[in-house]
Amino acid sequence: MIKMKNLVLILTLMMSGLVLGQTEPIKLVFDVTSDDPDVHRMAAKHLQLMAEAYPQSEFEMVIYSGAYKMVDKKASVAGEMLSAVVNKDNVDVVICEQTMKRHKMTIGDLIPGVGSVPDGIYEIVMKQKDGWGYIKEAK
Repeated sequence: MIKMKNLVLILTLMMSGLVLGQTEPIKLVFDVTSDDPDVHRMAAKHLQLMAEAYPQSEFEMVIYSGAYKMVDKKASVAGEMLSAVVNKDNVDVVICEQTMKRHKMTIGDLIPGVGSVPDGIYEIVMKQKDGWGYIKEAK
């Protein structure tokens, strides 16, 4: 039989684990430029998992350069996953408007819920200036 002293010690350790396991909210920007469909799938999965694991945190995925197909509703290999995650309150997925112009895309070509920013690099720099963490999605 467990002694009362040992039981109190075990319960104290368990409670400290719960308190220490809680995390402080973060702000994280994902940078996606690759034209590789595997990177698109991986990036979308990372975004989905982080948004679910840390609902009090904020996440933004910035798409530009060769990654434009990632948010094209007709060509995206990650479209289903992105469609589910863009509706979360703590997630924004945006594409660079300069990239859209280069590839003759309109807002109507995008997965519903995906937004746009005037310049993808500038968006990332400003997020970092505001204290956001940075993740470069690549193979």
